[in-house]
Amino acid sequence: MSSDAHFNKAPLADKTPLAFEVQLKIRKPAAEVFDAVVDPKKLSGYFLREGSGPLVAGTTVLWRFPEFEERYPVVVREVAAPERIVLEWGSAIAGDPDTRVVMTFVALDGANTMVKIGESGWPHTPEGLKASHGNAGGWMHMMAAMKAYLEYGINLREGGAF
Repeated sequence: MSSDAHFNKAPLADKTPLAFEVQLKIRKPAAEVFDAVVDPKKLSGYFLREGSGPLVAGTTVLWRFPEFEERYPVVVREVAAPERIVLEWGSAIAGDPDTRVVMTFVALDGANTMVKIGESGWPHTPEGLKASHGNAGGWMHMMAAMKAYLEYGINLREGGAF
């Protein structure tokens, strides 16, 4: 049986849009961690191949990931330094609405930050469930790469995908 066998085309019983939140502590001040996401040069040091510009509310930036040639449009809805960023982008399911990404940066003290990333808006279908699980893992990879980059100067994505 394939690992995708349990994902069929029938809708799930619950119709609530799917959502998740992941989190990771980074041993750097909140402003520094926040800036590592907003600044495309820093974001390209651990997560993207290329970002077209800084995250500024009301703009759309293009993100290119190391493993893909295409650029993905990311709509920047809110930037509140150094606490919160809200983005919207494609759900990875053709024809479905964009998902909403909320990043929060909680200063635990002057030297440590809890980063929380939540994403919501997938349809409550087997395809939506699969896509949301994939993105949850992707955001955890992003935060692990950011932690390595900020705390130790290591680029975990250097040379390609995870």
